[in-house]
Amino acid sequence: MLHHLTPDQEAQRVFDSPVPAGPPGRWVSRAALPIPRSEMAWATVSAERMHVVGGYGEGAVNRAYHHIYTPVADLWYEGAALPRGANHVAVAAEAGRVYALGGFIEQNRRSDTNAYAYDVATNAWTPIAPLPRPRGAAAAVVLDGAIHLIGGASEPASERASVGWHEVYDPKTDRWSARKPLPGGRDHVGCVVHAGAIHVVGGRFNTFEYNTDLHHVYLPDRDTWEMRAPLPTARSGHGLVVYRDRLFAMGGEGGILNGGVPRQAKVFGQMESYDPGSDSWQHHAPMPTPRHAVGAVTIGDWIHVAGGGAVLGGSVQSTVHEAFTLG
Repeated sequence: MLHHLTPDQEAQRVFDSPVPAGPPGRWVSRAALPIPRSEMAWATVSAERMHVVGGYGEGAVNRAYHHIYTPVADLWYEGAALPRGANHVAVAAEAGRVYALGGFIEQNRRSDTNAYAYDVATNAWTPIAPLPRPRGAAAAVVLDGAIHLIGGASEPASERASVGWHEVYDPKTDRWSARKPLPGGRDHVGCVVHAGAIHVVGGRFNTFEYNTDLHHVYLPDRDTWEMRAPLPTARSGHGLVVYRDRLFAMGGEGGILNGGVPRQAKVFGQMESYDPGSDSWQHHAPMPTPRHAVGAVTIGDWIHVAGGGAVLGGSVQSTVHEAFTLG
């Protein structure tokens, strides 16, 4: 389900990409989320199921939602709720557990240090060592059994400034340690692991008025960052997944909110992919329903993109769930 959009809201949708065309692929509709949601910002996969945690919905910004999607049956069901509601919670999955790290308890601000692990087998959350510093809208990925938490935005809430912090959680010792920070602190990034390195793509400096196309890769053996070909369409709140040995970026938002009134507002439908071998980008069939702050994952030969905001900002949530394949 997608809320009715006004002509002005429809005009926010953009699809054009400046890079060459690749194989178009195709999008299909899948089972809708049980309720309209956005600003969960990310999703993760455990045992071939997608987990979408927290976010905005039903008139509040601090929801403890936990929806789980199984593609075999094309069905959603409810997992145990997050112990406290929040939006922009970083999530990652490893060894039968889903980790939920930080987040905002107000509308895209007032971050905390809460951290939890969800046991898939028992459907239960337990607290783990809290984040060393509060932040929301960070990115979490798993590399060699450890969870890397990168970027985000922190306190004070009145500033909500982006950070470049890079901290690593060891599930075996329940401890955090520091790594080299991300060059240029930013939040709402896309972040994935590919071939033993971490790619951080796009994002924003403080607000979506200052989106960036930066693309950095973290090399763990040297504890350093290097630059790669930039994201063709600067955006934040987009999805980023690894699919068929490429990085696929979809959705996102950008623009200006002036006293709550959007200007130069954009909700992106672009689907662009990056080839690590040639350090180059191409574009594919765009999303049928442009959205930002989506849950995006790869399961099998499909990219699933669920929920998200249909207009600039967090005022409109959706249940839309669409899947992409090159097959």
